[in-house]
Amino acid sequence: MRPIIQQTLHSNGCSATVGKFFLILAPSDFHLFGPLKRHLGGMAFETEDDLISELRNWFHNLDVDFFRVGINSLLSRWQKCIDLHGDYVEK
Repeated sequence: MRPIIQQTLHSNGCSATVGKFFLILAPSDFHLFGPLKRHLGGMAFETEDDLISELRNWFHNLDVDFFRVGINSLLSRWQKCIDLHGDYVEK
């Protein structure tokens, strides 16, 4: 785990491990893939280039706040995972 992550967790009273497992929860695990899945739902692409083009357009049109919200929600999500001893599922 990167020192900055350990330091941030420690300064906020969080543990960096759950049992023998390190917490490595990326913002994309919780914040990016749901909206991307909804955006791409029902679409069909004839080529990989068509898919790549659609992904680039989607990322390009995202508001900066989209990422800020995702990053800012990490601490509470990490804490929830710790409190549930790694048995964390977003519902």
